[in-house]
Amino acid sequence: MAIVVKRRGKNETYDDRKIYGSIYAACKDCDLGEKESEKIAEKTCSEVKKFLQGKKEVNSTEIFGFVLQKLAKEHEAVAFMYQTHRDIV
Repeated sequence: MAIVVKRRGKNETYDDRKIYGSIYAACKDCDLGEKESEKIAEKTCSEVKKFLQGKKEVNSTEIFGFVLQKLAKEHEAVAFMYQTHRDIV
């Protein structure tokens, strides 16, 4: 799997659970049910895996932008909450 270059320069192996958790939390912040939150998180994570295929290294900002774009098509409020969470962290 790809190596992710974090915003502060640290490298780590891509971990699907981190993105899943962030998306799921954004869904819950929008008062979506468990099933819908899981569906959105799983679908987006699957698309991220396809995006990362064949890449050895990727910047976390690229992944963030990709996820944000996919979420905006799926559920605008969730995309907003996902983006807002990153601005806080």
